[in-house]
Amino acid sequence: MHLLNLGILAHVDAGKTSLTERLLHTAGVIDALGSVDDGSTRTDTLALERQRGITIKSAVVSFPVDDVTVNLIDTPGHPDFIAEVERVLGVLDGAVLVVSAVEGVQPQTRVLMRTLRRLRIPTLLFVNKIDRRGARGADLLSSLSERLKAAVVPMGSVEDIGTPAAGFRPGLGPGAAAVLADHDDEVLAAYVEDSVSHDLLRTALAARTRQTLVHPVYFGSAITGAGVPALLTGIKELLPAAGGDPQGPLSGTVFKVERGPAGEKIACARIFSGTLRTRDRVIFGEAGEEGKVTAISVFDHGTDTGSDSVPAGRIGRLWGLGGIRIGDAIGVPRTAYEHVFAPPTLETVVVPAPDADRRALHLALTRLAEQDPLIGLRHDEVRQETALSLYGEVQKEVVQATLADEFGVRVTFRETTPLCVERPVGTGAAAEFIKKDDNPFLATVGLRVAPGPVGSGVRFAREVELGALPYAFFKAVEDTVRETLGQGLHGWRVTDCVVTMTHSGYAPRQSHAHQGFDKSMSSTGADFRALTPLVLVDALRRAGSRVHEPMHRFRVEAPADTLGALLPVLAAARAVPQSTETRGRVCVLEGTVPAAQVHGLERQLPGLTRGEGEWGSAFDHYAPVAHGTVPERARTDHNPLNRKEYLLNVTRRVG
Repeated sequence: MHLLNLGILAHVDAGKTSLTERLLHTAGVIDALGSVDDGSTRTDTLALERQRGITIKSAVVSFPVDDVTVNLIDTPGHPDFIAEVERVLGVLDGAVLVVSAVEGVQPQTRVLMRTLRRLRIPTLLFVNKIDRRGARGADLLSSLSERLKAAVVPMGSVEDIGTPAAGFRPGLGPGAAAVLADHDDEVLAAYVEDSVSHDLLRTALAARTRQTLVHPVYFGSAITGAGVPALLTGIKELLPAAGGDPQGPLSGTVFKVERGPAGEKIACARIFSGTLRTRDRVIFGEAGEEGKVTAISVFDHGTDTGSDSVPAGRIGRLWGLGGIRIGDAIGVPRTAYEHVFAPPTLETVVVPAPDADRRALHLALTRLAEQDPLIGLRHDEVRQETALSLYGEVQKEVVQATLADEFGVRVTFRETTPLCVERPVGTGAAAEFIKKDDNPFLATVGLRVAPGPVGSGVRFAREVELGALPYAFFKAVEDTVRETLGQGLHGWRVTDCVVTMTHSGYAPRQSHAHQGFDKSMSSTGADFRALTPLVLVDALRRAGSRVHEPMHRFRVEAPADTLGALLPVLAAARAVPQSTETRGRVCVLEGTVPAAQVHGLERQLPGLTRGEGEWGSAFDHYAPVAHGTVPERARTDHNPLNRKEYLLNVTRRVG
């Protein structure tokens, strides 16, 4: 029996969780179908998920398909919870991307498909809701190919589409050979000679699907069960089995951290190599922390059961690793954990209720950030405030409800503001030397700041020889550079730049005769950590920086006769339509809009379009702020922009 770790992904309301229920029912794991509306599904276990009818946290459930054990991971569909999806992608062997036959390809669908292809995760497409009025078949198939920019292979034909009797007849059609011929030389040769066999097509389809060159498409309905048996067959035959040597060196990745009834940490991890056993001591995380696994459970037949071990290929829940975090490697690291989706683009300040316990609030927010690292917490000790970075308003409402229901802390939020970034405009350099001018620290640091390619983040380089300074001092400078760039000249995170260390120097370890180490005569890491922010902001001042605001790409479908009311509102929100397409009485607009305007437009759209308009948007890029005053963000550090204030805070004296 082999294993397959399968992700179910979709745009919100495409029917992803309902499909999960249907797969479990068809596989014989559950006797009765759960309902999203009734809050009785197997994977939506949080009370908040049941109340709202949406998936908020990823959930794992297992079921057998003949000789294959499938660990199915149901993920959130709402864009506000994209971080939850991101963490799951790194542990998948394959995926099913669900598309609604009524709504078709949505902005979130395109974001997910681009990411799945970039990560080379073999993906099947399932077009759901073929029993609903307005469901589309052939034209949706061409839309999948065109809008997802993917080679799609229809795995059968739809009958009675748009009616409760809609069904799916499996079978490769004549179009399959033409698609596969573009990606398989053997099929191409047979296609030219008109001698393509069914066995050749199935073999080529499996091989090219596993290489993410083609994507089989199934049609069906999670409610009626149409097309689901064919999808199960495709999952078994077309997606690759989990690899890994159970006898090899231990290597795994944590994709989820939760808390048990007693507050204990539970890590969900995929093991890629080796076997992890209870009472094993393991190394995890960037810092190489060591911990002892006290208990393990694995997923089997619809539930998780206790186990003595979790071998390569499987997903397990681990107890005992108190310091573990999402994204941590267990044992031998595979690859560095990296973000595949854009970071949060909105920020809000948490306002505790008058009777709220601030210590309990701090603990609760820390726990939430632990479960979702992209919920960035930013504490302002001066103003006694905590800011929260978010993806959207729905996520804010969920955080508010979670704090009240799970932690008993009532809060409100200030108005959401966009989370901008700064980018250097030019090149600037600065340096401070030991015992020169007003440098009070036993350190010499010179830095140059220059623009980097868009999307490159922060790169640290050295022009000084590695042996010119103890490595610990180099590391102190680099770490402090990255920390200081969290707040630029206008208070925003500085990105897409190259910081080069141009000068270095230190006072070697010294001591008085017959006495111990004299800290006042010798450089320490604290000297470099304290001096680096002053040098860096001086260099950044000389380079200059420009504030960029987050921009979303939007797509709105509305009755053509409502454009007269819609376009002025879009223009007032600084939205720029870039393409317009008319389909009968419906008009489709696509373009860009500042992220700060998205929530307001979503609320106004129903009134402007008689309730018929559909809006979708996703982060696209950062653009220079071109209207109004440049937004400033209050600083939470020792403010190296003001040398006197900084030195008072850091050294309690003015150099």
